[in-house]
Amino acid sequence: MALQKKGVDKNGEAFSLRIKIGEYEVELSGAHTEVMATAESLPDLIANVNRAFESAKPKTVATITVKTAEETKHEKTAETPAQNYPKIEATERADQAVLRLLESAWGKWRPRTVEELKEALTESDLKFSERAFVSALDKLVKKGQVRRWNTNTGFVYILAEQKMKFKGE
Repeated sequence: MALQKKGVDKNGEAFSLRIKIGEYEVELSGAHTEVMATAESLPDLIANVNRAFESAKPKTVATITVKTAEETKHEKTAETPAQNYPKIEATERADQAVLRLLESAWGKWRPRTVEELKEALTESDLKFSERAFVSALDKLVKKGQVRRWNTNTGFVYILAEQKMKFKGE
């Protein structure tokens, strides 16, 4: 609380007292004796000012919901919609299978996570070892055929855009 006196003229009418409480401010003006008499009842005045500004304050309510790991598992399985994975031709090479997935409408729609790619391969009855799958992804990224970047859900992959070649190149 800050008090500031203005125009200290005890004989005249030009006297004011400004009271600032937090972000609100009230100024009392009048004769010196009247303002000082009012200032003596400052505790009551502050309570009244607080009540007056109480309705002007925005009412903020915060709700925090804490979920346990058990609840999250149940909700995830209940809320996860069934994916429509593309069916691709059988191949013995993991890199060809990944390219076929990413060339499909499903793969072009948005970047896909490793888990989504694995599930799509399983839907097409293609099984590759973890090592073969990961090395295929790395190989495609190094060749520039697939783009990869890290997100908060892990790495995502999408087909790289082909650069146009001009005659002078």
